[in-house]
Amino acid sequence: MPGLAAQRAFSQIPELKMLDAEKARAASRLLVGHWDNGTSLDAIPQQLRPQTRTDGYAIQSHVMDRSSAPLFGWKIAATSLAGQRHINVDGPMAGRLLAEKAVEVGGAVSLATSKMRVAEIEFAFRFGRPLPPRPTPYEIAEVIGAVAGLHPAIEIPDSRYDDFCAVGAPQLIADNACANLFVIGEPVQEDWRDVDLAKHAVTGSVLGKSQYNGSGAAVLGDPRARTQPLHDFRSSDSTPLIWRR
Repeated sequence: MPGLAAQRAFSQIPELKMLDAEKARAASRLLVGHWDNGTSLDAIPQQLRPQTRTDGYAIQSHVMDRSSAPLFGWKIAATSLAGQRHINVDGPMAGRLLAEKAVEVGGAVSLATSKMRVAEIEFAFRFGRPLPPRPTPYEIAEVIGAVAGLHPAIEIPDSRYDDFCAVGAPQLIADNACANLFVIGEPVQEDWRDVDLAKHAVTGSVLGKSQYNGSGAAVLGDPRARTQPLHDFRSSDSTPLIWRR
């Protein structure tokens, strides 16, 4: 079923030694410093470098140390095979959305210093209630049942690495899965639950000069499937997934 490959990609590897907490915090401070300063690095120094996805998420968890606001929400990067091949990873990666990085609808941002120089059109799901962590995976219907609203959204990801295609999944996860700026639109007013989001056409235009077309199928075959592996990952990390803004 959609999302199972992504779910496996989030699995932990207990037989490998994890980074200790102090090294994880040090690696996070390094990455966040580059994020705040708009600079980049070749790679995390070897003594702090994550070797597994588990290490990467341990580092990423400290990104909230720099935020003065509660966690805004979650994202999943590399949700298509083409995207995974482009950045050389073996599956989707979860990341945290910081409230300070939210852009108002109609706002303007500069991509002059962006390494990725891309804007991604998204479906954003707002949860009305948390789903508690549990050892068994949640079915898509269970996760969607906890969703209170659907929002159109735009993500403007970026990386703190000189070559984000070369560092691998553990370091990209440590770098908050390339999270950066994002825009959350107004909630969809029509009844969307019976709409086949996989077949829903999406069009993006740039200053009325360029137009790009796609569909929801680009997201793990079904945008709803995006919520399942993310929630399953968070359950393994003992943190409920919820966005109630």
